[in-house]
Amino acid sequence: MGDFNEQELVGLALKLVGEIIFFSSSEESEDDDHDFEIAVPFLTAKNVIPRMENYVEKIVPQFNDGQFKSHFRMLPETFEFVLNIIAPKLVRKKPGCPTIKPNKQFLIAIWKMATPDSYRSICEKFNVGRATALKCVRRVVNALDILAPAFIVWPNEERAKVIRNGFFATSNFPNVLGAIDGTHINIPAPHDHPESYVNRKGHHSIQLQAVCDHQCKFIHCYAGNVGSVHDQRVFRLSELHEDINNPSKFSNNSHLVGDAAYTLHEHLLVPYRDNGHLTEKQKNYNFCHSSSRMAIERSFGLLKGRFRSLLTTLAMERVDLIPKFIIACCVLHNICLLKNDDFASTVELLPEAVHNRDPVGGTVAVNRLAVLKRDTICERLSIRNV
Repeated sequence: MGDFNEQELVGLALKLVGEIIFFSSSEESEDDDHDFEIAVPFLTAKNVIPRMENYVEKIVPQFNDGQFKSHFRMLPETFEFVLNIIAPKLVRKKPGCPTIKPNKQFLIAIWKMATPDSYRSICEKFNVGRATALKCVRRVVNALDILAPAFIVWPNEERAKVIRNGFFATSNFPNVLGAIDGTHINIPAPHDHPESYVNRKGHHSIQLQAVCDHQCKFIHCYAGNVGSVHDQRVFRLSELHEDINNPSKFSNNSHLVGDAAYTLHEHLLVPYRDNGHLTEKQKNYNFCHSSSRMAIERSFGLLKGRFRSLLTTLAMERVDLIPKFIIACCVLHNICLLKNDDFASTVELLPEAVHNRDPVGGTVAVNRLAVLKRDTICERLSIRNV
């Protein structure tokens, strides 16, 4: 991944964690529980919820590797790898009630990511109060978000060559540096401007734009736009919109592959729009292009299969905290792949329909260099079984 081996990645990650301070005095105050989520209802003696005792202390240590992974979506070795990096940021630095142990905080956060369980259910399982569970998730998410620059990395030339060869081996499409697409994370209807969050399918959602390599690792992630925003508009709002015009990011005339929702560019190739009159070579181009683009669909399937809170409806009332939560899941996704920690439960996601997904703004100026590049690739591609 990039210029870094595993030891160098750990060093960079520890440096990032050490340099960035995200706990202010106000963040550790009692008011923070309300600021983090909706107010926690007061529990009287009549409605105290029974809780499981010693789940982390006595039951989890008895799990074998397979059992641990089925519950927490990663091997114990991967869990310890991440915990060793983020643990310093999970320890309370101010006098007062002691913070629960970092490993328990991490387990609580993973459970929130891995399941559609409510906070009520999580509190019962881990024997903690709602405010404590909320703080645990927030601390872990913040720590993982800090690690994003270390584990979601745009490839250097050495790595780019490996990626290009990997895509070519599976799709016959040349010079692919990554596959780009967006996916929607469904959320409850927000209190403010709920209509702006409604996507094409009628669900309230937050969007994740990502680029992946041939091994389904993310090399770019951008989360936070509301569901009603068009893919091309999300692209324009992301830093990738600037990078796409930077030749140093796309050496050897490489490019991303994306669906018809994006605008054709020298460094972002899209399929020929099928008007019923495509030539055989254009159909072949679209077939090879689609084969290479499937990597991003597999990446989203792996991400949502491992972290199923992203698959159903992400139950977080504070919408402004959701983007970091999504990126935290993406960081763990990449770390698991880095550690060869595969997860069998992959979700088969249906591709987004691209009809009526014309690039935002209606008519788009023709990029003649991009048209020439696409036509040249089309002419040179070997004919496959379309």
